Amino acid sequence: MALIIIGIILLVVAFAFRKESRFISFIPMIRIGAVVLIVLGFSISCFKQIEAGQIGVQSLFGKVSDNTLESGLNVVNPLVEVTLFDIKTLNYTMSGVHDEGDKEGDDAIRVLSSDGLEVIIDVTVLYRVIPEQTPKILKEIGSDYKNTIVRPVVRTKIRDNAVYYQAVDLYSVKRDEFQDRIFKTVEENFKVRGLFLEQLLVRNITLPQSVKTAIESKINAEQEAQKMQFVLQKEKQEAERKRVEAQGIADYQKIVNTGLTPAQLQYEMIKAYKELSTSSNSKVIIMPGGGKDSYPIILNDK
Repeated sequence: MALIIIGIILLVVAFAFRKESRFISFIPMIRIGAVVLIVLGFSISCFKQIEAGQIGVQSLFGKVSDNTLESGLNVVNPLVEVTLFDIKTLNYTMSGVHDEGDKEGDDAIRVLSSDGLEVIIDVTVLYRVIPEQTPKILKEIGSDYKNTIVRPVVRTKIRDNAVYYQAVDLYSVKRDEFQDRIFKTVEENFKVRGLFLEQLLVRNITLPQSVKTAIESKINAEQEAQKMQFVLQKEKQEAERKRVEAQGIADYQKIVNTGLTPAQLQYEMIKAYKELSTSSNSKVIIMPGGGKDSYPIILNDK
């Protein structure tokens, strides 16, 4: 288009100075150059290359065409203006961490829970443009749909849904439910505007310091209670072990006192002395006799 404009300007100049004698020799050259530039400009403007992952929407003097340009080289009217839309998966992050989100500084979403506490939420939105809806987007929204639709819709829907939950529930047991609820409401809003929501990720939920302190105190108390239960259970098991051990000793003593005869005891003693006498050390063992008229028993390893 720039070459066409330059060519037209040169034609106007050649026409304006056609009667000037000092420029009359240059007029034919200027006309030829202008015509060449116009033809070259029209030739270049007739071809439009669309990169992979993009789609082009044509507009002529403000009127948007429903015929889109696919990826590759396309032949178009040289007078049309082509607006490119990225149809790949895009992400938009709103975070309280500096330089982590799309906007500098603290861009986290501050919401009020059902119990009146302020909760800070970081979120990432994964979405893409529906190719067939790009002419509609250009006509109704424009090419800056990220700041016109994505950002305000997500922030509003998160605030609208947070009021149904208590702060502690958002942080713990109902976090997934909260995320699913936001996803459904944002998905419906995006769809009617030509955008497809792939995922909505609640990355971080920050509670007020007072609530965090209360939660930590509760967790510490629960841990102490569990520790005490463990100690009590261990003491009960130890007491049961000692009771069983004492009962076993008592049963053994009862069996010994009632079941062993003097002859059996003497027999066991002889076996023990015999094993002792057969050891490698030299020794003489004198055992008492079995009765009052018996003689001592001498065991020798020699």
